[in-house]
Amino acid sequence: MQWTSILAIYFLFFVFSAFVLLPFGVRTHDEAGIEKIPGQADSAPVEFRAGRLLLRAVILSAVVTTLYVLNYIYGWITVDDIILWGPSAG
Repeated sequence: MQWTSILAIYFLFFVFSAFVLLPFGVRTHDEAGIEKIPGQADSAPVEFRAGRLLLRAVILSAVVTTLYVLNYIYGWITVDDIILWGPSAG
């Protein structure tokens, strides 16, 4: 596998990880006991920490990309292993 392919796969996992991690660790104004601004959404976070989110996404995507590349090299899970609609022909 070329390094550019690994980089593209990492980027895809990074974007997916960032969206998956968005709702975790968010506190609303009601949970923090802080008064809301008129017109503010009830689900708006008290403090959005983009740096912490990006760090978590970098770590998660690095782990998932590493597992993906290792599976590509060693073939732990193949297409035959994930066929769900019946036994394989082999």
